[in-house]
Amino acid sequence: MATSYNQVVLFGDSLFEKASFVEDGYSLQSALQMHCNRRLDVVNRGMSGWNSRHALQYLPQIFPARSETSPRIEYLVILLGANDATRLDHPSNRQGVSLAEYESNILSIVNHEHIKAHKARILLVTPPPLDEIGMALTDLAFGMGEVTRYARLSAKFSQAVRDIAAKLQSEGRDVRLLDLHEAIMSEAEKRTPREPGTPLLGYPGGVRGALETLLPDGLHINADAYKILYSLIMRNMDAFPPYPEGYVHPDWWTLVYGKTKDQFMEEQQRNQS
Repeated sequence: MATSYNQVVLFGDSLFEKASFVEDGYSLQSALQMHCNRRLDVVNRGMSGWNSRHALQYLPQIFPARSETSPRIEYLVILLGANDATRLDHPSNRQGVSLAEYESNILSIVNHEHIKAHKARILLVTPPPLDEIGMALTDLAFGMGEVTRYARLSAKFSQAVRDIAAKLQSEGRDVRLLDLHEAIMSEAEKRTPREPGTPLLGYPGGVRGALETLLPDGLHINADAYKILYSLIMRNMDAFPPYPEGYVHPDWWTLVYGKTKDQFMEEQQRNQS
């Protein structure tokens, strides 16, 4: 196998598994890898259908104990909760967990010894908003007698992530909050302003508005929403030094001329003056 670089790891459910897909000419994972090329590997560990319980259960296999030769995770991006927020009282529920268990699981993931060994920056992402109106249509198409998720319940899981991030930050951990819920709702309301006194977009009794585009099936996000997430990630990663500083392996100009392209061009200009 090729020698691994240090890593940016996307850890979560289908929202990250689908980050590798190309939709409308855009892929979040590809965009991140392009940004990190020659410095960091972007590793996708998004598992469709998983909740935080599954993620915690398999964490030791996904993130084995770090050795002296293993790459270091520099950024761990965690996005879980969309499945955890499935209604516990729904007859078909196989994914939902209580809010208390979700909070415990996320804290256990972040505090796991295999994670802490990397001294990574943790980027905690809130679940996106749920378009309950769209979710009801999707569930109906799959033969469900009633909606599997509530927008107001999903919002509580997003708030839990905000609270967890604040708690970890107060303890001195290098944790950043990426409020995808707020960012997508803000974008949706910019596109389709809501009348005062009406329900939030996607809530029963209201309208879907731009959430119909950003969350096509009510749950999963589209390319525009992935671009919003990309922007949040970029804001919370440290800027790379100017090219080619920080490359794991030397760039072509350094290999051939023993200096960077800028240094080579400056020398050429001096010689011609």
